[in-house]
Amino acid sequence: MVRGRPRPRVLSQIRRLYGDEPSPPRIAHFLECTVHLLSTRRSTFGYLPFTIESVKILFIGDIVGEPGRRVVKKLVPQLRQRFGLDLVIANGENSAGGSGITPKTAEEIFSAGVDIITSGDHLWDQKEVTVLLEDEKRFLRPLNYPPGTPGQGSAIFEIRNPKFEIRDPLSIAVLNLQGRTFMPVLENPFLLAQAEVERLRQTTKIIFVDMHAEATSEKIAIARMLDGQVSAVIGTHTHVQTADEQIFPGGTAYLTDAGFTGPHESVLGREIEPVVKRFLTNQPQRFEVAKERVLLQGAVVEIDEAGGKAMTIQRVSEAI
Repeated sequence: MVRGRPRPRVLSQIRRLYGDEPSPPRIAHFLECTVHLLSTRRSTFGYLPFTIESVKILFIGDIVGEPGRRVVKKLVPQLRQRFGLDLVIANGENSAGGSGITPKTAEEIFSAGVDIITSGDHLWDQKEVTVLLEDEKRFLRPLNYPPGTPGQGSAIFEIRNPKFEIRDPLSIAVLNLQGRTFMPVLENPFLLAQAEVERLRQTTKIIFVDMHAEATSEKIAIARMLDGQVSAVIGTHTHVQTADEQIFPGGTAYLTDAGFTGPHESVLGREIEPVVKRFLTNQPQRFEVAKERVLLQGAVVEIDEAGGKAMTIQRVSEAI
């Protein structure tokens, strides 16, 4: 660890990258990148107008039904070009008729430009999901299901991009967790996450976490616990995009909820009238997927390729 106050020339370079009042994590991030660049002979110390190599990941909040799949197909190619994205991850647990996911809807999402699909408590709503769990390596279910559950809760993916100026592909880990507060009780995600992150870090420092949970406190707590060990923790499940995007002191990007991708003239993606009637009468209603004001919601996270720490996080909310 580099200690002490940066020299004036170095500080001027830090201010060029991060502004006039860089925070201690930003200074540490700059110095870490400098050491990495020097060790790999990509730069020489002196005047340092270098560009820090980074990875840009788009995470898409819960895709709801056909409208959600349609907006993904329409906007993901545009967002890839606009942000210079290296990887696209989407939570797809509501993509089949608003409940669950099937091989057909998953393939539609993959074909639209999504690289990895995560899930959550609606995992089992469609019986065909077992095919995905057994055969599709780009599909994740929450890690904290009991031992013996089909599928995988994390995976390491390799991406190739000319901007890295390296021959070998870059490894990125994705981890899917599910909370237990006001949710079906699974294994403790806090205990399992610690062990799994330690295992993943043996291969890569770039680790993205989808924390599918109801309680804000549970999402924040697990992100705080993992601060400095993972690149980002973004919450899903509640379908309401929060405005608390931030980077924790250890370099972990955080957002309580990415929102949802689908019809927003609705009640969380469902037709309004049946939901209101259910609350008025307490009688069962059929909740159809709504159709109007379709948005793609999520966040773009830029991550330092060398140290795996987040550099920026930006919410996304785009109309079709």
